[in-house]
Amino acid sequence: MKWAIIGFYFLSVLHIHFRGRVRLPFGRQLFDHSSFMAPINIFMHSFSRVPSTPYLPVSNFPELAPLQQNWQVIRAEAENLLRLQKIKASEQNDDAGFNSFFKAGWKRFYLKWYNASHPSAAQLCPQTHALLQGIPSVKAAMFAELPPGGKLNPHRDPFAGSLRYHLGLATPNDDRCFIDVDGERHSWRDGQPVMFDETYIHWAINGSESDRIILFCDIERPMRFRWAQAINRFLGKTMMTAAASPNETGDQVGLVSKLFRVSFYAGKYRRRFKAWNKTVYKITKIALIVGVAALIYYI
Repeated sequence: MKWAIIGFYFLSVLHIHFRGRVRLPFGRQLFDHSSFMAPINIFMHSFSRVPSTPYLPVSNFPELAPLQQNWQVIRAEAENLLRLQKIKASEQNDDAGFNSFFKAGWKRFYLKWYNASHPSAAQLCPQTHALLQGIPSVKAAMFAELPPGGKLNPHRDPFAGSLRYHLGLATPNDDRCFIDVDGERHSWRDGQPVMFDETYIHWAINGSESDRIILFCDIERPMRFRWAQAINRFLGKTMMTAAASPNETGDQVGLVSKLFRVSFYAGKYRRRFKAWNKTVYKITKIALIVGVAALIYYI
């Protein structure tokens, strides 16, 4: 039984690794967060009602039409937040999902995050907040800023229960500012949406001289059966809500993000250890991984 579980786990990791044309180095993929979620994601992909392609037609999601129809209203609220300097990086290192993005200048303001509460969104962006609340398939949403020269490195998102929707709001309208999903590029344009599967390798860069502001949404992945949809909804409600991060004091902070804050500060000592001696650091890391694997095996 134990070998069957281990075998299924590695089969799931291989499924994630070989999905698409672009891949991470296998050593990195093996310890990537998307591999830890691989058994769940193989379920999501197997029972998905949408095709396994990097990009998907937005027209297949008619419930999202009000967002594009009101893009100028949404843009006005985003630009007001920008003036107020409310679109920003996490100030308390309590954003487990996107902490690595802040290094490249990427910033965000949460409008919706699964079942978490963000009173700041309703207060500062009432029209956008109301639009999003009226679309149940939108599980998470934020304004996302990528400044000139900003770049997000190639990565997969860990949870396959959603699809990613971007709506250009205030963009450079320039081909030098783009996202690449599984080797296919899309350049953002004001008022234009795009839908893609974030479990393919993707990366982004703003090579222009202008800022880029978009509406960034997680859309619940449509599943082929009601029971599969119910499982997806339950996992999103429990796991993803736990990763909630605040905009302002009074917004909900999920358990995962609270724990991430602790691990972030612990990581400072890890980075000092690595800087002291990389060889010893690597040996220690491998020994810990092998030790944990052996502990799991013998339990």
